Amino acid sequence: MGVNTAEENNNDSDKKAGALAPIEKKEAKTESASRERQSPKSTAPPPPKEKKSSGNGLIWFFIILILLLLAAAAAGAYWYTENKLPDNTALIEQQNTQQERLTRLNNENATLQKRLAELESSKQALASSVSDMMDKTESLRQQTESAMARLKEMNGRRPSDWLVAEADYLVRMAGRKLWLERDIRTAIMLLNNADQRLKELSDPSVLPVRALIAEDIQALQSVNPVSRTSVALALSGMLNQVKRLPLDTFIKPKDASNNDKALSGSTEDWLSNLKKVWRSIVDEFITVKTISKPVEPVMSQQEQWLSREQLKLQLMQAQSAALDSQQTLYEQSLNNALTLLNDKFSADSSEVTGFVQGLENLKETNVSKDIPTELASQRPLQHLLEQRVEKVFGQGASVL
Repeated sequence: MGVNTAEENNNDSDKKAGALAPIEKKEAKTESASRERQSPKSTAPPPPKEKKSSGNGLIWFFIILILLLLAAAAAGAYWYTENKLPDNTALIEQQNTQQERLTRLNNENATLQKRLAELESSKQALASSVSDMMDKTESLRQQTESAMARLKEMNGRRPSDWLVAEADYLVRMAGRKLWLERDIRTAIMLLNNADQRLKELSDPSVLPVRALIAEDIQALQSVNPVSRTSVALALSGMLNQVKRLPLDTFIKPKDASNNDKALSGSTEDWLSNLKKVWRSIVDEFITVKTISKPVEPVMSQQEQWLSREQLKLQLMQAQSAALDSQQTLYEQSLNNALTLLNDKFSADSSEVTGFVQGLENLKETNVSKDIPTELASQRPLQHLLEQRVEKVFGQGASVL
């Protein structure tokens, strides 16, 4: 591109020189003609030619100098375009690359700073957790040392304190068996064991408590000894027999005359067969039967099922009342069952008679039990235990 510019400059300079040559020739001819016309009139010498040629040379010098400067400027521009401009483009690209790398590094630095902050927060939380665990461990260690010290003190005390505590536990268990499970036999056994523990102490101070335990045992022994479970099992066995009890229903008698209507296969009895056919035809229209017994109602299958279920219901109510020691409900349920047996079931059957006798025997059983609401020995024994523990551990025993 720079070469083309220099060539163009040279061509312009040649054209300018070609254009100036005719003008200079014309001026020279004009000057020579004027000198010829003025030569006869004037005696003054003509101007020297050296001065004119020196002026033209100076002009040409400046023209050439300008052309050279233009050529040098074009060459410099061409050299700058070919050498420095690619270097600047490379520098710009390198600068852009460095800027992108710097941006990426700044982003990575921000991410690392955020992660470092999260790690620092996690470290602080972990340190707090470790501190809490150390505090808890120290507290547990102190509690363990305190418990070990108390155990050492207890090892040196009298074993009688343990016997009092065991007797108190047995009395508590007797109360639970008595009120929650209504198990009088087990409660009496536990009270006897508690009295035996206090007897091993050989300590006169526990005699009042032993007297109260004896009163509790006597009160429980005076309770009705009838086993409610045995009564309930007896009623359960009778429930299974209800389905085999015959009901008092009307049974249609078989008509013996139907057997005489059977036709024989012999041809000799044609006359008797004819009479039987005629009688069967007539009986279809008019039938007269004589009944000597009173008319009894016919019980349907649904009524039979309902009667049996009603009897079962009364027996189950009596069973529940026996387990709950409800004497009134127990007797009422058995009376309802006996009424159903007399009204709905066959009194002539031996099964029904035995069933009624079994209900009568159960009806005479007393299932009520007046269980005491509190054991007389429980509170005094608890007070005795608290006194013993207070002597062992001092004023802080009540906390234990």
